This record gives sequence, C-alpha cells and structure tokens, in this order.
Amino acid sequence: MPVSVNFPYGKLIFFVTRNVNKFNEARRVLAEYSISVAMVKAKTLEIQDDSIEKIAEVSALNASREIELPIIVEDAGLFIEALKGFPGPYSSYVYRTIGVNGILKLLEGIEERRAYFKSAVAFCSPDGEIKCFQGIVYGRITREVRGSGGFGFDPIFEPDEEPNKTFAEMTIEEKNRFSHRARAFRKFAEWYKKTYLP
Repeated sequence: MPVSVNFPYGKLIFFVTRNVNKFNEARRVLAEYSISVAMVKAKTLEIQDDSIEKIAEVSALNASREIELPIIVEDAGLFIEALKGFPGPYSSYVYRTIGVNGILKLLEGIEERRAYFKSAVAFCSPDGEIKCFQGIVYGRITREVRGSGGFGFDPIFEPDEEPNKTFAEMTIEEKNRFSHRARAFRKFAEWYKKTYLP
C-alpha cells in the first residue's frame, strides 16, 4: 500500500538507493545547492535495458508510486570501448559476478583501454512528472587495481582530469569535482533549484 505524505517541495528530497556510497556522494553535491536529501532503502523495480536513462526513469516512477514523495533514483554504468561498451547498463551485475579483476582479465593484452562512466539521475514527483539528467566522465582502465576508497569499478578507472589517480585513490571531495555522478546530480540540482526553490 502506498505511503502518502503531504510534503512541501524544496525542503527535502528522497534518494531511493541501498548504496550508502552513492548516497554520500550525492548528499555532498546537493548540499552545494542547499538541497537536503534523505536516503530511502525501498526496493525498486530494475528493468533490463540497454539504456541506463530508461532504467533510472522506470525505477523512479515505480518508487514514486510506492512512497508518493519527490524522489530521485540513480543508475550508472562503465562503458569500455575495447569491449564494445561492456559492461554498460549491466555493470552492477558484472561487478557482483566477475568484479574488477574479471574486467582486468578481459582486457589482458589489449592496449586500447579507453572507457567512460555514465550516470543517469531520474527525478519523479508524486504526480508522476519525470526528469532525467546525465553525467559522463571519460578516462581509461588501469592495468591493476589501485586505491581503497570509492566503490564498484573505481579502483580500475583513471579519469582524464586526473590521469595518475583512480577514483579509488581520491577522497569523495576530489572525485566529486568531475565524476559522472556528481555531474548528473549538479544538472539535476540546477534544474530543481530553478523549478522548486524560491
């Protein structure tokens, strides 16, 4: 049964995720815009699709119907050029099954290591309005795992902006300067501020 709460826009939005690391990155970016965010560990419907934008939008719409609050959902993927965009929208599953070492094994002997991370942040209002915002960061896959910070494929991705550091070797503040997720959340925050905040 949906939970209905009469909640004024602008005071707080709800990030539906079970990933505390994602939440912490998003919270810091949104704080730059004076937007408060709460983490909601609701289960979302995650479809299989080649588009992370579509996955985020469907998840957001589904979650919004359940909790009837202004919510955001984020989906992201690592796209490796030499692997024709793999793992892409299947990154979460691939990380759980073969992990970072599995990706490095797939790239053994391959010189071309260009890749990019893409993030899609979908906002859904209680009345079903959906907006999606995208962020991309380009870089390369390293030859070994480096760093203990971050999560997911962070230890094997060096962004072009910091070619000697993986995301896992950065603080959250450093990563948030140019990560795919930070870029998507900044686009969302700029739109949300103009649309809902006085």
